[in-house]
Amino acid sequence: MKKLNSTIWMALSGAVLLASCNSSLETRVAELESRVAELETQASAASPTALKVNQSEQSSANNTSSAGAPKFEFTEETHDFGNINEGDVVEHVFKFKNVGNAPLVIQSATATCGCTVPNPPKDPIAPGAENEILVKFNSQSKTGVQNKTITITANTEPSVTRLYIKGNVIAKDQQAAGPVKK
Repeated sequence: MKKLNSTIWMALSGAVLLASCNSSLETRVAELESRVAELETQASAASPTALKVNQSEQSSANNTSSAGAPKFEFTEETHDFGNINEGDVVEHVFKFKNVGNAPLVIQSATATCGCTVPNPPKDPIAPGAENEILVKFNSQSKTGVQNKTITITANTEPSVTRLYIKGNVIAKDQQAAGPVKK
């Protein structure tokens, strides 16, 4: 199982690097991430004992118990900008609460493309405290349906959380210029 996950994640990592903001490749990466999640769910359902052992090993390795670990609770994990014009820079705030029993520390927040920039808090978030992650999307040279994934790595259980933004970028040459005179 670990070998399968490692192979899949290596393939996903390579695809993300090669994607370099290419919309169709980013869509494929998002599909692959979704499929990996499905496979992991199927594997845990098929072998609950193996999953428990793996979680035990992980907890021991991290030297923390999941009961006391910090945990994200987002008000939303996906935001749809709807239709936006090519060249617009739009932003959205993802609000969250630390519902765990220890301070939450975000180690990194990355996006599938340089056109998407997440700005997480730098300081630890106390248990019960609320905070936010600002995500900006620059639609310059992007057209059509856009799906971007923001990956957050933190000292939470699980350690990786994903947020998603999407929208339809209308090309400059298709934007309405106003009423047409005859």
